[in-house]
Amino acid sequence: MRILGIDPGLRVTGFGIIDKTGHTLTYVTSGVIKTADADLPSRLNTIFSGISTLISQHNPDQAAIEKVFVNVNPQSTLLLGQARGAAICGLVASGVPVAEYTALQLKQAVVGYGRATKEQMQQMVVRLLSLSGVPSTDAADALGMAICHAHGGTGLAALGGIAPGLAKKGLRVRRGRLIG
Repeated sequence: MRILGIDPGLRVTGFGIIDKTGHTLTYVTSGVIKTADADLPSRLNTIFSGISTLISQHNPDQAAIEKVFVNVNPQSTLLLGQARGAAICGLVASGVPVAEYTALQLKQAVVGYGRATKEQMQQMVVRLLSLSGVPSTDAADALGMAICHAHGGTGLAALGGIAPGLAKKGLRVRRGRLIG
């Protein structure tokens, strides 16, 4: 199964694609869709078109995207929601089923700690996918979203303290820190 993970943003939307075969996760590609400083409709179209292009190039079977949280600044929340909507429209228009996870669920499933930092997320994505380099924070979050979905979004809750893929790699999370 091929999974497209998306970390929505109006300026930078992260994407990550992985393949899941049995219990094995394989990195396919990742990166970002950057929007120019233009009017809002043009930026939303860039996101929609970018997602549509990714789908036509990589044919994902499923997608996962981060749910919007209510920010202190309502204007930021509304703009993020619109960027997220453009990405979802790209997925739905191409017939790709979409799952949604909160940032807490994402971090819990990938790192094993719901308040993990961006750096911890990057480190776990590198380890779980055996990457040679560190992806940008937006791409790492998107890859994490795909990993979260590949494991059913369950993470530590289903595995009694060991996040998906950690035991196999000799890694554990203790007090929110990756050890191993």
